[in-house]
Amino acid sequence: MHIHILGICGTFMGGLAVLARNAGHTVTGCDAGVYPPMSTQLEAQGIKLIEGWGVEQLDLKPDLFVVGNVVTRGNPLMEEILNRGLPYTSGPQWLGEHVLNGKWVLAVAGTHGKTTTSSMLTWLLEDAGMNPGFLIGGVPLNFGVSARLTDSSFFVIEADEYDTAFFDKRSKFVHYRPRTAVLNNLEFDHADIFADLAAIETQFHHLVRTVPGIGRVVSNGREAALDRVLTRGCWSEVERFGVDGGWQALPAEDGIAIDERFAVYHNGERVGVVDWQVQGEHNRMNAIAAIAAARHIGVPPAQAAKSLSTFRNVKRRMEVRGSVDGVTVYDDFAHHPTAIQTTVAGLRTRIGRDENGKRARILAVLEPRSNTMKLGVMKAQLPASLVDADLVFGYGAHTGKDALGWNLAEALAPMGDKAQAFNDIDTLVKSVVAAARPGDQVLVMSNGGFGGVHQKLLDALSARPTAQARGVA
Repeated sequence: MHIHILGICGTFMGGLAVLARNAGHTVTGCDAGVYPPMSTQLEAQGIKLIEGWGVEQLDLKPDLFVVGNVVTRGNPLMEEILNRGLPYTSGPQWLGEHVLNGKWVLAVAGTHGKTTTSSMLTWLLEDAGMNPGFLIGGVPLNFGVSARLTDSSFFVIEADEYDTAFFDKRSKFVHYRPRTAVLNNLEFDHADIFADLAAIETQFHHLVRTVPGIGRVVSNGREAALDRVLTRGCWSEVERFGVDGGWQALPAEDGIAIDERFAVYHNGERVGVVDWQVQGEHNRMNAIAAIAAARHIGVPPAQAAKSLSTFRNVKRRMEVRGSVDGVTVYDDFAHHPTAIQTTVAGLRTRIGRDENGKRARILAVLEPRSNTMKLGVMKAQLPASLVDADLVFGYGAHTGKDALGWNLAEALAPMGDKAQAFNDIDTLVKSVVAAARPGDQVLVMSNGGFGGVHQKLLDALSARPTAQARGVA
């Protein structure tokens, strides 16, 4: 089959393209922004990419057009597809029918932690010799790719609640029909498509309705919203994590930091110990969810816990981009206030104090770029989410497609002198570099490229006279 993918350079659609190519299909695609790294990854797979939405692409005569949710009515290529009555479907529906059909699907859903938990779960199955296929909205460092097709019976997928396509407003995950479903957490997000939290809960209940009676739902027991979802009706076995009587992460030994070593308990029984380098309470919750899901297909918890010692996390999750003159620059995907708070708190726990006993400083550099953040729905939550940072440098463009619809300086005003807002990246970089001193941790948070600010910061730090004097440049 020849499929032509509209919106191929998105993380999900790009991964789908790789899976389709691996399955033996002829794959071509187009997007409004065909650029590295996704363009080079796809071209390396033998996938022809076309810039833009020109109607001449119909001359390729594919058997099917697969439409990403970036495509809207008014798109010239889509309009001509509709006018000519040509066959089309959504990415999630194509995936469900042509890749996931017949597989034991393990789907990880939730407002936060989907990518990390999916990556953990995939690694637990891989380390157990199960050779799973997967499609994840990030790049697990243990694999180096975001998608893989294998002949295994098992497939792990990050199950996104965002809508499917302009013609299918259900969440993507209703097309996946998992046998094992992880419900990590549930908060209000995606204000551009959901009116309120109740609307998202309805979509999560649609997911629960697709899990078979012989399946299992692994749910965060601390989340009232997920309890409400399950109360609507659940026809599968349910296991909860994060609460007494379910799966828990507890101190393994007195005097040993739980961030470095923790015990896994199931129904009050100690079933494994995790030694690892991944920090934060949120990641321990991700870990026990992954262990619980892996157990459903036969991976013993003790073995899964041991496998996590070699889990290398995910690209853009507290990823160190470089260190210059004692200043370390991190890249993180956090963009929702809860994710921002847990990320900053996790770094605070990790770095502690410097060699002189002083608290090491965190310089938070933030771009509120998601559709929800650009609408300003959660702007009032930003100051509280950044409380563990010592200095905050926010970026909000005033014009262009990424412009904020609200005043970032006003939103950060409750933080007083510790926070500044900028509408120019180069000015922001100069201010961060002027403030930074040896021992500082610069934490960059955005769900986009942020104008290459990470490398700009490292270059500017290297160019400082202090760095040059130390021979860093």
